[in-house]
Amino acid sequence: MATNDGGSAPKPPAKDPWDLPDVSGLTVGVLGGTGPQGRGLAYRFARAGQKVIIGSRVAERAQTAADELGHGVEGTDNAECARRSDVVIVAVPWDGHAKTLEALRDELANKLVIDCVNPLGFDKKGAYALKPEEGSAAEQAAALLPESRVTAAFHHLSAVLLQDEAVEEIDTDVLVLGEARADTDLVQALAGRIPGMRGIFAGRLRNAHQVESLVANLISVNRRYKVHAGLRTTDV
Repeated sequence: MATNDGGSAPKPPAKDPWDLPDVSGLTVGVLGGTGPQGRGLAYRFARAGQKVIIGSRVAERAQTAADELGHGVEGTDNAECARRSDVVIVAVPWDGHAKTLEALRDELANKLVIDCVNPLGFDKKGAYALKPEEGSAAEQAAALLPESRVTAAFHHLSAVLLQDEAVEEIDTDVLVLGEARADTDLVQALAGRIPGMRGIFAGRLRNAHQVESLVANLISVNRRYKVHAGLRTTDV
């Protein structure tokens, strides 16, 4: 084996951060797929050729939404959606986040879970961030799903743009957080399936709170400038 002048084995070359896996064959499930964010993500992934299943508390509601979305999207109840999917996006309202995940602990075991929930409050001054006891929605998910691989992503996307059929590309970066590189690489690759998007690694789950909280700022931007703002990370 070749060694350097110090006598130790040379370090292997650093992995290219843009060397991401092929995720085209994965089935993506969306819990909360009948809400604006869930419907939008389901539509974009299905339009990009991904197999998509949306879940709801009521299977008939999910199937109605799936029929409206087209592109081969299927609808069923949350439990069946979780069972049949390789990757599961959590897009439920914050007030139902814990209860939904607790009920699906078995179905989500050994699954890659992507939490995109933003804990927010609203008053006459506008949107403001809430801080869960666990630190963030993603950390709450990790605590409730000890047998799942929990990541966080897709927080800063406009549901209006996601659902607009006339919009060909979504011009934004997706900040991805998680504990294992193999998992965050996979989520980055999924983000890249949607034209205009990039997935950018942004740290471990302990950093999820500030990512989730930033949505309150984007809501303020949108209201002031009458836009659907996203994020771009420069020099990456």
